[in-house]
Amino acid sequence: MAAPTRKSSRRKVPAAASLDCATAFQAMARDCVAAIEAHHSSACAGDAEAVHQIRIAITRLRAAVAFFAPIVVDAEWLRLKKEIAWLNGALGAARDSDVLVEYARHKRYRAWAQRMIGEQLDQRQMRDHRQLVRCLRSVRTQHLILAMADWIRQGPWLARWQRCKDAEALQIYCVRELNRWHGRLVRRGRRLKALDASRRHRLRIKFKRFRYMLEALTETVSLWGRNELHHLHRPAKRLQRALGDLRDLQRFASLADDGPQAKKDKAKKPPGYRRRKEKLLGAALASHRDITKPLLGSVLQISA
Repeated sequence: MAAPTRKSSRRKVPAAASLDCATAFQAMARDCVAAIEAHHSSACAGDAEAVHQIRIAITRLRAAVAFFAPIVVDAEWLRLKKEIAWLNGALGAARDSDVLVEYARHKRYRAWAQRMIGEQLDQRQMRDHRQLVRCLRSVRTQHLILAMADWIRQGPWLARWQRCKDAEALQIYCVRELNRWHGRLVRRGRRLKALDASRRHRLRIKFKRFRYMLEALTETVSLWGRNELHHLHRPAKRLQRALGDLRDLQRFASLADDGPQAKKDKAKKPPGYRRRKEKLLGAALASHRDITKPLLGSVLQISA
């Protein structure tokens, strides 16, 4: 793999006081498209970190659209959403292969992976990256990037917003939506321990979007200082990462089911699998307890 890409795609935006909901969304969304463009060539060259950064940019864009949905969702977004899902499918397959290869090369798992998985993982990684490069270099992807930029700049949603006479102030809107998202995550996270892998993954995506919106509102548009939402951002980030690591571990272990020793070797799970699984789930549960604590003194409570 090529060396990790570290390109900054952040753009300077106006002070938060001068922003309304539409311009705040545009600042966030433009930042995402800029990141996709910045990492495109490196991803085509096989840079695993660039692939990861493009996926993050797409997730950030989806989070911003979901957060400002009453304002920005229109027929053009529904079309773009399908195209983004197509591209993200290839990105996701390549990223998953990269992560699983990292697991297989880890000192702790190397011997187990060679015995239980064999060469199939390297072959899968090569196949997934070839498919991704075809997608990234396609005319379809070029049109998608241009269409996203055009929609952000002057999509039908913007004309609808500009006709609105009683538009809500940015801070009032964001406080209400963050409180709504937070409450939903608290409720759904109470069943975390009992969730199956599929539902746990969906919950993880919701926490990831919450985390990305906290970052966007403290970094991209600077509506609040980073420390003002740290009590929410830190546990959301830790929970999302713990559930992500748990999913990767389980996917890695499941590769043995189709490996060369699947029927011969009873020790199918990687070394320390059960202990690691329990530790990650425990970390996720602890983070959820932290995020459910009362918002006393929080800017969200004060502003509500």
